[in-house]
Amino acid sequence: MKKTTLFSLKSPYREQLDIIGYHFGYGKKALAIVGALRGNEVQQMYVCSRMVQTLKQLEASGNISEDHEILVVPCANYYSMNIGKRFWAMDNTDINRMFPGYELGETTQRIADGLFKKLQNYEYGIQLASFYQPGSFLPHVRMMDTGFTDTELMKQFGFQFAIVRKPRPYDTTTLNYNWQIWETKAFSVYTNATDTIDEDSAEEAVHAILRFMLSEGMIDLRVRPGYMTELLRESQVKQIHSEYGGVLVSCVKVGEHVEAGTVLGRILHPFDGELLGEIRTQVSGTVYFVYHSPLINEKTVCYKIIK
Repeated sequence: MKKTTLFSLKSPYREQLDIIGYHFGYGKKALAIVGALRGNEVQQMYVCSRMVQTLKQLEASGNISEDHEILVVPCANYYSMNIGKRFWAMDNTDINRMFPGYELGETTQRIADGLFKKLQNYEYGIQLASFYQPGSFLPHVRMMDTGFTDTELMKQFGFQFAIVRKPRPYDTTTLNYNWQIWETKAFSVYTNATDTIDEDSAEEAVHAILRFMLSEGMIDLRVRPGYMTELLRESQVKQIHSEYGGVLVSCVKVGEHVEAGTVLGRILHPFDGELLGEIRTQVSGTVYFVYHSPLINEKTVCYKIIK
């Protein structure tokens, strides 16, 4: 293992920000794995730390294939993580909306530029991603359909589901999108948690990444088998919105199968506890996302069902 500083940024108020990368193996740039770009992505950083420990063992036992270099970047924003903020502490901007970056721009643009220069030219890229709303996902892999995609590759992770989505205008400044534009086959891996650590889904993500690495000839290792992955388009996921604002009491968990008409949750009045309404699903399928914040606003996406 070789530990390097990929990018440094001096600060007048805090110690220097150093984005650390862990390199394994030697040769062509095979795979880059990136964790926390935001200050609340604790689970994403944790999964990367698990990958560092696993790859150290594989390298020591000679199980990393010749002519393959693997890079792991656990965290690019511990400034915000240290004070419990999701976005950049000084101006509340999002590093994952600044790619490919600009070396003479604002702070987060310079961070994105410095990091992206080190992430370019890898054949594959995996980002441990998080959702903008608080909640838990069924662990899965996603890929943006930019025209540079081979969606069949997602099946090699062995997750139960793999989702292909059309990029929206705001996606064009994300790491995943720009990786693909610069000809890296990029994937986003989602686990159950963001600002807490979920051991089971972290373990599932590690084994999924190892399965992918094995299928692409990067490692020589017996890996726990996964699912026969079902490949989906985002249109096959039904979003369910709340009709009221109030206290959300969920009745289902991620991964449950539900029938049309099932009560997914109830919304209570925050002052007197009266029932304001029930959230029901109009479709049958697998619960794929559950909103976790106890307070919810009207018209918020609170559940997602794979039809």
